[in-house]
Amino acid sequence: MTIVTNENITSKQRSKLKSLASKLNPVTQIGKGGITDNLLKTLSDALDAHELIKVTILDNAEDEPRNLAENVAELLEAVPVAVIGRKAIFYRYSRRDKYAHLEF
Repeated sequence: MTIVTNENITSKQRSKLKSLASKLNPVTQIGKGGITDNLLKTLSDALDAHELIKVTILDNAEDEPRNLAENVAELLEAVPVAVIGRKAIFYRYSRRDKYAHLEF
């Protein structure tokens, strides 16, 4: 099995992840505080637990949603699946033992 990364994700896989994420509630918000160590730890833990997460980017965030999403994804070594309005979707393969990985 190939681990999906930002370099090798296909449009079909991206579409499937977006459809799976449509049912998710955001795990946290990114606001005027921007990208902090605590935020990154929270998001990393959520990705390890779920592989696919959604985040809300507030109006008072210091940068555009797409730029913030790309920065967060790079810092987390995750795939920025999509930015829709002020919601960002991230995917990262979980390295936990005995984890039921997403099929897409």
